[in-house]
Amino acid sequence: MADREFTAQEANTLLPELTGSLATIREARQVVLSAGEQVRRSAPANGGGAPGKAYWEALATLRREVERVTEQGIILRDPETGLVDFPTRREGREVFLCWRLGEEQVGYWHGPEGGFAGRHPL
Repeated sequence: MADREFTAQEANTLLPELTGSLATIREARQVVLSAGEQVRRSAPANGGGAPGKAYWEALATLRREVERVTEQGIILRDPETGLVDFPTRREGREVFLCWRLGEEQVGYWHGPEGGFAGRHPL
């Protein structure tokens, strides 16, 4: 299990900052995905030009924001939908509080084997 365990209240307190980080991760990821192929094609001729610069900046942003989230003990499951898990315990079992970008608060949990499809209301 993770080094840190969260209560639902602690997880909810982090949501405003986490929402900003997840939006930044999603945007940077889109730049990396869209510019990556273009950079690959043009880099041998001119180093990638403007798309190359955008690509490398987005890659640095992506790394910084993912590290910011994971260093808090939060598990990033899906950067595109903003799905994250917060390690916790429920009835003595190691489980995860589950939250996705757009939800008002942490309202679900699931076991390690259940994932998003197996989540239950708190």
